Amino acid sequence: MTEPGSGGVLAGRVAIVTGANHGIGAATAVALAARGASVLVTYLRLEDAPDPGTPEAYRVNRAGDAAAVLAAITEAGGAGRAAEADLSDPQVPAELFDQAERELGPVDILVNNATGWLADTFKASGTDRLGRTLTPVSASTFDRLFAVDARGGALMIAEFARRHLARGAGYGRIISLTSGTGGFPEEVSYGAAKAALNDYTLAAAFELADAGITANVVHPPVTDTGWVTSEVRDLVAASPDLIHVARPEQVADVIAYLAEERAGLITGNILRLR
Repeated sequence: MTEPGSGGVLAGRVAIVTGANHGIGAATAVALAARGASVLVTYLRLEDAPDPGTPEAYRVNRAGDAAAVLAAITEAGGAGRAAEADLSDPQVPAELFDQAERELGPVDILVNNATGWLADTFKASGTDRLGRTLTPVSASTFDRLFAVDARGGALMIAEFARRHLARGAGYGRIISLTSGTGGFPEEVSYGAAKAALNDYTLAAAFELADAGITANVVHPPVTDTGWVTSEVRDLVAASPDLIHVARPEQVADVIAYLAEERAGLITGNILRLR
């Protein structure tokens, strides 16, 4: 077991952050560590095919390991470990919690950030308004998205709850990431899988409240994790609903706040950041 950081509002706490080799997940792992938590960083290297509508930087980010994140955690004065893990495998959640407990301690904070993202559509395949390749909705697109975003997230919550209740812990935080509700055109299965994760998380808020667990969903604004192009910025500027193109660190600060003791009354919410 690694000794957690000696200072910070999350000193002595242990977190698992999924999908944390880049973007919001990586920034969240570092933000939690900077506040004193020990963090298990999970990730899965994805080799995306080149796509004319997707910047090369985003493909590189998704294919990376967790070395840079672990280095940033160490620089922030925290303790970190990493695990490459495919959340579409239903055995993986228990294995991740086993590793976290073995190397860092019992898990207090769960951040469900991983996604099996792809862009699928009910229309004929082609490209979306940003020039990204679209795939028709199919059994394979459903399976890829729901296996990670919905079932994977649900099983992580279930494993977190089971272990928390078994040891009689009095503090717990579940924070899931979403990208909207009410339909997601041109990312149909992604939106539907995230909607399922929303409901799993909100159900946990009510079922687990008497065990000291809060559960919330964070809906970030458009966030520059490597995929934001000038066309995306123009769309945000022209939209009546969108305000900011955020940096991952800005979103991570909100997530880290929700993990703190002082956020104990914030639960059962989908928090829309703009």
